[in-house]
Amino acid sequence: MPKVLVVAETKNGELKKPTLELLSLAKSMNLQAESVLIGKEVSSQADLLAGYGSGKVYVADDAGLEIYNTSKYTTLVADAVGQSGATQVWLTSSETGRDLTPRVAARMGVGALSDVTELEIDGDNITATRPCMATKLVQQCRFTKDGLRVISIRAGAYEAEEASPQTADTVSLSIPEGDARVEVRDIQVEESNEIELNEASIVVSVGRGTGGTEGCDFVKPLAGEMGAAFGASRAVCDAGWMPHKHQVGQTGTVVSPDFYFAFGISGAIQHLAGMSGSKVIVAINKDAEAPIFKVADYGIVGDLFKAVPVFQEEVAKIKN
Repeated sequence: MPKVLVVAETKNGELKKPTLELLSLAKSMNLQAESVLIGKEVSSQADLLAGYGSGKVYVADDAGLEIYNTSKYTTLVADAVGQSGATQVWLTSSETGRDLTPRVAARMGVGALSDVTELEIDGDNITATRPCMATKLVQQCRFTKDGLRVISIRAGAYEAEEASPQTADTVSLSIPEGDARVEVRDIQVEESNEIELNEASIVVSVGRGTGGTEGCDFVKPLAGEMGAAFGASRAVCDAGWMPHKHQVGQTGTVVSPDFYFAFGISGAIQHLAGMSGSKVIVAINKDAEAPIFKVADYGIVGDLFKAVPVFQEEVAKIKN
């Protein structure tokens, strides 16, 4: 039976949602799952990992691990792989995951697949779907050799289920020495009050129908009033109206919030693939034949510039 080792990611000492998505995916596939937890003052999160299905948690908790270090983290994950006997290693396709995935694969002498959006497992056979060619194509990949498989999976591709209270079975990992060739002198963090797309329960997204940067700025305050993340279609980001970090879709960030609001988005297939897992979808578009209406739970055929103020009024009423 395949055995998965999930590399947990934390922020300010708390588990990030994409880690819980990976454990929920393993559980839904009836796979045996364990996890490795690395950082400073993170031991308290072990029970939560157990609640999401991690049979054992390999913990490396040390002040020297507060800042991500490629050499240390690679050594610790490799140690956990050896002790667990895992046949697969799953990571989140984040900044950390993108750096760590090839490092772990190289350390273990195996291949890796990154930025996976869909995973099918049949015994030892794995089929992974991922974007390629600068996100212009989507490919299906398979491992051709037996042994350990290292895979990074895009956040939001799967949903995190509810946890059940559990007490973790933990194993302490030996803390490796740092890489003498690397010294972290300073950390600069971008200050932002924006809610991350893959962690938001509400997402407000804009499309080409906004007409430009001013149109995007017209809708953005509604997202703030709703406590929502602010997203966009690929057309908007490619046009330079919004930064690419806001892109929602199969070639951007995959989201599955409780509520998804699509303003002026026609609904290209790549966009639909990245947000169709939303629980409730509300769409506004002038074109009654727009593909977005095929997946929307509620649709308004009309001018978004007339609809947004109405939404703002109703949100204000609810808040009051």
